[in-house]
Amino acid sequence: MSLVFIGLGSNLGNGRANLLEAWQRLGQHANITTLSMSSPYRSEPVGISSEHWFTNAVGVLETSLAPDDLLEVLLATEQAMGRDRAAGHDRTLDLDLLYYDDQIINHADLEVPHPRLSNRLFVLAPLTEIAPDHIHPVLGLSSRRMLRELTDSEQVEKLNWT
Repeated sequence: MSLVFIGLGSNLGNGRANLLEAWQRLGQHANITTLSMSSPYRSEPVGISSEHWFTNAVGVLETSLAPDDLLEVLLATEQAMGRDRAAGHDRTLDLDLLYYDDQIINHADLEVPHPRLSNRLFVLAPLTEIAPDHIHPVLGLSSRRMLRELTDSEQVEKLNWT
């Protein structure tokens, strides 16, 4: 079984409910065991022009799926929940493969660790909450250290699931 970190985001509809539903759907897959998920965080949109703020979280799961097969499950889950994958659009659900064990993957359709992980507060805040000492296999830095060194002016607010 491989240990995987997933970034979850939503800025359409009830963000918290969307993330919980996506996590539940992933946990129902025969080859995926969901382990834990961070608190939800509210953040401004980054990289898209939108008036809708995001709800973000990071989850940890175990899987026997290969990285490409897991990516297919993530994309199918997004689609089943109404995701429009056109660039720059608001989204009911965004699932990103952040880490897959300590593998470094550079394919046309998949890059792991996620290439923007280290400079996104909305990823690092929840990642640090659940895995502060996890080491980025390329940068050699812990989640906590990447968060501490982040100089972005982006803001996040920690929420509750209820």
